[in-house]
This record gives sequence, C-alpha cells and structure tokens, in this order.
Amino acid sequence: MLYHKRDNTLIALLLTCPFPHLLGLQDCGDIQVSASVIHLGASVTASCTINPNCMIPAGTATRIVWKLDWEKLPDSWQHQREDGILQSNITLPHFNHTRAMLSCCLLWKETLQIVEQAELKAGYPPQPPSNLSCVMNHTAQVLTCEWKSGPSTYLPTNFTLKSYNSRSNDNCKFRKEPIQDCVSKDGESQCSIPRNRLLLYQKVDIWVKAENVLGEAESSHLCINPIEVVKLDPPILQAAKISPDPDSSLRQPGCLRLKWKKARMSNHMEQMCELQYQRPGELTWVLVSPFLTSSTQHEGDKDLCGLLSATRYVLQLRCIRWPMGGHWSDWSRSLDLTTKERRPRVRFDVWWRRRVQKLNHTMMDIQLFWKPVLTEENDNRVQGYLVFPSPLRQDGESQPLCNTTELSCAFQLPERDKEVILTAYNIAGESSPTIVTFWESQGTSLSSIHTSAPDAHSLWVGWDHPPGQPLPKAYVIEWCLAPAHQEDDCNGNWKIESNGSSTGTLLDENIMPFQLYKITVSPLYDGTRGHPQHIYAYSREKALFHAPKLKLKHIGRTWAELEWEPGTPELGKSPITQYTVFWTNTQDKGFSVILNASSRRCILRGLEPSTMYHVHLMASNRAGGINSTDLTVVTIALEEKDINVLLILISFFSVLVFCVIITLVCLHKNHKMKNQFWPNVPDPAHSSLGQWIPTILHGETIHLSSLRDPAMPPVSKIIVLKEEEKKLPAQTMGTDEEVKNLPHLVQAYILQGDPFLPEPQLSSNDPIQYGKVMGHQGYQRQHRSPAGLYLRSDSTQPLLADLTPSPKLYENMWFQKSPPGSRVPSSHSFPEEDSDDSTFLSYCPQGPLLDFPLMQGLKIEGAEGLGGI
Repeated sequence: MLYHKRDNTLIALLLTCPFPHLLGLQDCGDIQVSASVIHLGASVTASCTINPNCMIPAGTATRIVWKLDWEKLPDSWQHQREDGILQSNITLPHFNHTRAMLSCCLLWKETLQIVEQAELKAGYPPQPPSNLSCVMNHTAQVLTCEWKSGPSTYLPTNFTLKSYNSRSNDNCKFRKEPIQDCVSKDGESQCSIPRNRLLLYQKVDIWVKAENVLGEAESSHLCINPIEVVKLDPPILQAAKISPDPDSSLRQPGCLRLKWKKARMSNHMEQMCELQYQRPGELTWVLVSPFLTSSTQHEGDKDLCGLLSATRYVLQLRCIRWPMGGHWSDWSRSLDLTTKERRPRVRFDVWWRRRVQKLNHTMMDIQLFWKPVLTEENDNRVQGYLVFPSPLRQDGESQPLCNTTELSCAFQLPERDKEVILTAYNIAGESSPTIVTFWESQGTSLSSIHTSAPDAHSLWVGWDHPPGQPLPKAYVIEWCLAPAHQEDDCNGNWKIESNGSSTGTLLDENIMPFQLYKITVSPLYDGTRGHPQHIYAYSREKALFHAPKLKLKHIGRTWAELEWEPGTPELGKSPITQYTVFWTNTQDKGFSVILNASSRRCILRGLEPSTMYHVHLMASNRAGGINSTDLTVVTIALEEKDINVLLILISFFSVLVFCVIITLVCLHKNHKMKNQFWPNVPDPAHSSLGQWIPTILHGETIHLSSLRDPAMPPVSKIIVLKEEEKKLPAQTMGTDEEVKNLPHLVQAYILQGDPFLPEPQLSSNDPIQYGKVMGHQGYQRQHRSPAGLYLRSDSTQPLLADLTPSPKLYENMWFQKSPPGSRVPSSHSFPEEDSDDSTFLSYCPQGPLLDFPLMQGLKIEGAEGLGGI
C-alpha cells in the first residue's frame, strides 16, 4: 500500500503492480490528463505513452492497462507509433469520485508494472456565504464577523473577510480605503478585524468571498457602524444583604432583593438591563421588565416580588448599551435564592361522614375529609391542619379537636353541634378559617349513574338529574375497592365537582386495573345533600381463570341435559356476561348455543341416538372468555318410556307363552282334553293287529258263535265309520232276534271271523281287508242303506260306495255330535233315529272288553257299564 502525504489519502496498489523504480521504468512513460480537478460527475480524458528505450527485452509482447484505484478499467484504444512509442488513450465519461488515483500499467510477462500515475479530484464550486453579522467586542476591541459557509464543495475552499472604510455615513456607496483582508482558519466561519483599522464613527462595508479551483462566490455586503454593534460584557448578579428594616421588601413573603454590578470595561456607559428567573425543574424562563442604569451608577439593587413563598428560584441578568444600541451581553452567572415563608392562603374542599354512637345516642362520630384547592395564591407550604369546635372562644384558648398533617380527621361532637372550623398552618402562622357545616341527607337523589373506562388508570362517572328538580350546587364522588357494605369503608378517595350543571367527572386518582371499585355519588344542595347512589366498575378487567365444570344430569335418545355451578366471583374479574355451550359429533360437526349469565342448565336437542358427543362450556366476561374441560356424552338407544313399553310387551308375551305352555302341559297330562283336540286314532293301514294283541288275554270269554259268519275272512284292520242316518248294510248284520239276545253293550260290536283262532301274523306288505265299527243304533234299521260310512284303507282306488275321501294319517276325527261324556243307555231299547248320540272311539291300551280281540285297543267313551260284560 502507498499513502499519499499531501492529502492523507490511501492509495492501495496490487502486489502484482510494483513501483516503477524497482524495475527501472520510472523514465519509461508519461501520463497526461485533461484536468486534474473537475466537476463531480463530469468526464475526464487521459493519455499514456511508453518510451521504447525502456529496459524491456526486445521482441517481448507488451500491452498498456489502466487502473483507477483498485478497479481495473476496460481495455482502451492503443497503438505503436512510427517512432516506436506505445500510446494508449482512455476516457472516463462520469467521474463520481471526489479523489482517485489513475494508474498507467504495462503488462509484461503476465505481470502489471506501473509506469506512471495521476491524481484526479472532483467537487463543486463554492456557494455564496449567508447570514453575515458583526459584533464589536468592547473588551477585546475587535470587530468579529460570522457567516454561514453553505454546502460542502469537497475541495479546499478559502473564505476571506473583505472590508472598506466608507467616506460618509451613507449606505457605503463611496469607499475610502480598503481594510486588510482577514482569511479564516480551516473549518471556521468567522474572522476578526482589529479596532485600530477602523475609523471612529465611520461605517464599514464588509463582505465574505469564498473561492476554490472551480470558482468563487461572494456574500451580500453589510454596511455597519462599528460603534452601533458594540456588545458589552455580562454584568455581575449577587444577593442583597438582609436589611434590619422590618418594612423592607426582603422580609415580605414572595419577594427577593438582588444586587448587580456593571462589567469593568463598560461601567462608564449607560445601560439597560433585564432579569429572568425560573423554578428548578422548569424548562421556560420568566422575563422581567428591563430597567435602566446611568453612566455614573456602577452597581445597584433590584427588588423582585410576586413570587411564590418558600420557593427556590434561579436568576440571571444581562445588559445592553443605551440609547446608542448594540447587542445584548451574555447572561450573567446564575444565582439561586429562596423566597420567604408566608401564612397559608388556601381554600378547602371538605367532605364528612357522621354516625350516631351505639352506646351514647347524644354523641356523634364524625370523620372529616378535606383537600386544598390549587389556586394561584395557594403557593405556600402547609405544615399541618387544625380542627376547632365552632364557635371559637373569645379568649383564644379553644382546644383543637384535631391537629394533624393528614387530610382527614376523626372526632366526636354532641349531636346538637352542626359546625367545626378548619385551618392550615406553617411557621409563618395560620390560614383564614374555613367553616364546615354538617348537612342532613334530605335532598333529592340522582336518577341514575353510569361509568366507563377511558384507560386502565381512570374511570369516567356520569349521572342523570331527576326531571323537574332543581340542579344541585355541587357533587361529591367517592370511590374505594369493593366490596364495601358501609359508607365509612371508602376512606381516602373522594372529590367534589363544583359545577352543578355537570353530568360527569373523571376519576384519575388511585385507580388501578383489574380492581373492582365501588363508586358513590351524592348531590349537594343549599343547606342539604341528596341521598347517595353507588355503582360498581372496573377500569380494566381480567379474563376468567377457569370456567365452570360441566355435569351431565339426564340423557335421552335425542337430547341431553347439562348443568354447572358458576362459582364465587373472583377479585379483579368482572361478572360473567354469557355462557356458550359447544358440542361436536364423531364427524367433527360442531354446534353451539349462547345462554345468558343467569343460566345454570342447558338441554341439547336434535342429537342422534347411540352417538358420542364432545361438549365444553365457554364462560365470557367483558375481558374475554375461557373454556371448560371437555365432557363426553353418549346418547342412549331407548328411553325410559320405550323401555317400559318394551318390558310391558315382553311381560305380556312371557305371560302368554307361559299360559300356552301350561295349557299344553295340561293337555298333555289330561288325556280327555288332549283327545278333544288331538284324538289318537290308530292307522290300520300302517299298523298290525299282531302288535296290539297281548300274549295273554284277560277277562271273560264271550261266545258269539251265532253271530259268526264262517264264510268271511278274518278282519285285521278296523275302519271307523260315522253314522249319520243310523243305517247299516244288511250283509254285516245278523237277524233281529240274534242281536236282541245279546247284551246291549255287545250289540255295538260286529265281529267277522273266529275270535278264538290265533291272530295271523301279517306283514306290512300283506293286503289289507276292510273293517267297520258302528254304534248300536245301526242295528235297529238293518235294512236301511248306509249313507254316512267312513272307511280307512291303504288302497289308492276309490271306494265303491258313496264314501267321503279317507282322512289323512294325522287328522283327528269326530264320531259323535253329542257332547263328550254323554252316557250310553243301559236298556236294550235304542233311542230314536234322529238322536244325535254317537260313540267317540279312540285308541286305548286297556278297556272293559279285553277278551274281545278286535276291541282290545278300543274304548267307548261314555260306556262305563261295559265293564260288567
């Protein structure tokens, strides 16, 4: 790197571009520029030539390269002249550097070697100086002029103060002789001319000239008389000594006495001085009316009154030559003084609370409050307050009820006393007395009050006057932290609104956010006060910490009843304004319902049966809302009434099934009833008589040889016939005499074959013969045609007679028209033909005719007398 010594600028060169003398190139080239100092942003042209006699080996290729400080410039036009000199030209169209180094380098063996350099500068011509002013310093005896130089030119610029003495007191039209120029120092915008170069009482023409390499400019001319621009030295300000005179103003409250002295070099001049003061901490100064001093008065005193008592002040003094004019001197050194104390001059706002004692009803407990009203006269310091009973004693020996430095006092008074006296005091004495009268609450109260919160530390309280009532004279507003159940709980926060037509006031003392305040407003009338009204309010509220817990009270198919308890109110949080119940189903479809703050339960309707829902409750107040924990509910498939109906139906069907089972059991146990519904009739087509006949026959053998027909084959199967017309075929009957000789029960049976022959063993494949069994009525009319016979047969061929189709194998048959249990007549005489009596035959393993082979499986219902046969 290379530092330029003349302008202290840093020129950084690349290591690949060493100094020319290191290679013997210092006499090899030359660089020329169109201008070394140009306007900023203008163009500049440069030319570089390389001498062929340089120490460069012959035949080595070379090329000129331009660089501007660190930046390598684009390749420029270059050529080699006839004399062997290598030349290159370059143009910079916009030179935006205030100072830069242009380098001409030679590229040799891939290395840049500096041949020559030129420094370029750019800037602006100077602007005309402005605000030229001059002051004659009386002590230094020099005329000092100052000006404003204008914007920077980025180039070295000289400022010269030029002046001429004028021949007359006109406007400097005629110059007499020049005054030696004054060149300002670098960086300064002022210059001084000695007093001895000026003519006494003659005007001087003064101006400022600014110049640099790009141009020059002059300020406007100033024509002045040096004696008229004299500036005095600042005076000396001191505190006056205390005078023993009791009437001296220094002893008066709110007054200060000052002592001043003229500057030494100007004590023979007439001067006008002015005083300024301020209280510590204030930003503005209070200027006092100026006062004059004569040429023979070197010092003097100055009384300053109208100040606050017992207050510290800072004071300063300055002077100007009078009446010839000039410039004000600088302010003197500051002086700190404190005014004297005075008796308090104060006006009070007063409020009270009065309550009868519980033990002594003739005495009153009184709590008195007061506030000093800020006025222009209330500038004194108060050390304490006194409360006296009214009236005061003539001898001045009244004992105070209270002597306190606080703004409240509690004492006792007889009930008949309605007034007390309040005063303030300090070391200078007591203030004027203020009479406090205790009024009764007999006036009209306000119709309503309301509040709002402008910010977190204030509350606006408004009220409405009752229509048709006179306006109050003032209002008393009290506020305290809630809860407050008694009036004396709100201590320390109150104010009086003295404008009776006002409809509100701002409370900005002792108001904190997130606190609940009880605000009470009482109107004041002439000689009485109205009944107070109160309201509760927040300046800023907190959101709730937690929401009430949801509980499921009842659940149904399409509804659910929820309940919750709001809990106790929390301090700093406003009451709940509303509840919102949210629920979602399994498809994340949401629903909600908004309820008022007094709600304690909610019924969700329109739910789906057997569905799970997620429910939560959001409690909200004016500061925000908070959610409760989720409650999961599942609707039921059947409600209680549906279950009751279902239980009734199940019980009914259970009873019905039970009754049916009992009936079936009874029918199964009782053969008689069972046979009424399901007669057990053997099927001769699918059974064998051999299986029915027991191996040993018991009972009496009945010989019916006369009724046997030897030509008929034995009967192996029985067909039950129902007799409608009581007629039997003739070929199956014997003679009437033979039938009549039989017992009457035996007459009901007609046997075919020999009953005493052994029963043939028939297989299921043997051909089946027909058989029939008829009641005894059929034998009365043996010659009648059988009109109502019923036959059973395995044959698939139709019967020859007029017979009904054979019943199915499982079909129950009725063979009687008379009610079951009718008895068979015991005599041989038969009933009439149109009788409905018939005999019901069913299968029975035992009976009275056990000795009759074909009848061992038959039983005649209603024929109990057959046992004797």
